Amino acid sequence: MAVIKHPAQRVGVFIDTQNLYHSAKHLYKARVNFAKVLEEAVGGRILIRAIAYVISTETGEEKNFFEALTKIGIETKVKDLQVFADGAKKADWDVGIAIDAVKMSPKLDTVIIASGDGDFIPLIEYLDMHGIQVEVISFGKSSSAKLKEAAHAFTDMCDDPHKFTITSRS
Repeated sequence: MAVIKHPAQRVGVFIDTQNLYHSAKHLYKARVNFAKVLEEAVGGRILIRAIAYVISTETGEEKNFFEALTKIGIETKVKDLQVFADGAKKADWDVGIAIDAVKMSPKLDTVIIASGDGDFIPLIEYLDMHGIQVEVISFGKSSSAKLKEAAHAFTDMCDDPHKFTITSRS
């Protein structure tokens, strides 16, 4: 699909924080540089809203991370980590991201999904049918091939991992 990017375009960025976090950790043993992800995603256009969907744990150790996101202009939506009786844990924001993208789409020209999760394909198809350009930014090596095909544009963070990751200092 042809992608059009111009400075007057209104964009919303929806960040699947867990997806990017686990991809960076698995692929590069690093953390995600969310400021660079946001900068690349917006690309000089008009940012209407950027939302990171995050998970809160019982220890609260992620509080500083949430504050750092807010400082760079990313709103956070927080959900508690679900822990089941058998010890299994679940932290899933896919439906919340999709609902927010659909609700905000009338005020946007472009929706940017920061995730490699193929579960977002129906969202892309829906938004496309309603005239919204949909772009995806994620680590290509851990992204759904069909998601990449469905998007109007795909930015592969694996093309320049040093730009999009922060490695721990030893």
